[in-house]
Amino acid sequence: MPSAATCGCAPSCDPIAATTATVTLPIVWQRLVSDGETCPRCGSTQGAIERAVATLTEVLRPLSIEPTLETIALDQCTFDEAPTESNRIWIAGRPLEDWIEAQVVTSQCCSVCGNTNCRTLQVDGASYEAVPATLIVKAGLAAAATMVTA
Repeated sequence: MPSAATCGCAPSCDPIAATTATVTLPIVWQRLVSDGETCPRCGSTQGAIERAVATLTEVLRPLSIEPTLETIALDQCTFDEAPTESNRIWIAGRPLEDWIEAQVVTSQCCSVCGNTNCRTLQVDGASYEAVPATLIVKAGLAAAATMVTA
């Protein structure tokens, strides 16, 4: 392999990486925040989504796909009008549940949500009140697969 000095590119001297532009994989997560607090299920999802984005960043780097995370705090009024919008994740403009063939159902929450029935996902017979990192990674990989060109 030629050295970086002889080919005139980055230290890796990877001609594909040198000519491939990075594409962004947008991930948006929204949840109720009331007086700076969120419920335990959204709190758990926060840790999971941060781990999932870190995993996706490493896995997708060779494909020049960079996940970006945007978090949106829903106010109480917005939550009251549509509680299932809290703890919702969008990947590449589509809801996470679309990427992994999940069903959205509800279950009673607690804490800042009160006794509201909040978003719960059902996938392959399992229910998730907090979205685990594995489901977020699975959805992110499915989205990234549509971004890879031949």
